[in-house]
Amino acid sequence: MSDWKRSTREVTFDQLPTDLKTEIQKHIELYNLGDILSDTLICIQTDSEKAKKGLFGSAEVVHQGVVLTPCWLLWAVSGTKTPAAALSALLSDIVVQDYANTPFAKMIPDSGIEVSGKLTDVADNGSAFISLEDNAVAKKFTKTVIEAVQNAKK
Repeated sequence: MSDWKRSTREVTFDQLPTDLKTEIQKHIELYNLGDILSDTLICIQTDSEKAKKGLFGSAEVVHQGVVLTPCWLLWAVSGTKTPAAALSALLSDIVVQDYANTPFAKMIPDSGIEVSGKLTDVADNGSAFISLEDNAVAKKFTKTVIEAVQNAKK
């Protein structure tokens, strides 16, 4: 069981929190990705809350917005301990899998997707975890992103 309480819902890009929208837009401009938001397949927001644990632990809240297009996966994160930041990847350059199917899930239980491969403006291949609530929206998003990655590689 994860230490995080998560809430994932489908939203429009305009419904994302302002800081997440701003980071995604800055990222698109910085890397000259063009008008990629005009062809959005799905956009979701996950809010995660971690309760205070122990004497020195503190509560934490993290917001994450994710936009999927036929060619791109973009996501931004911000939180009480996390400055706002955005990342992206061309779907043809990544592999996406349900986190539950990774070896890490046995050690650190959680729900979401694991993105592996070449991220925009990162020299070496890497991986990122995108957190999701275990609900119908998350299942729809996971299915859609995996299919979009497969389609991008055809």
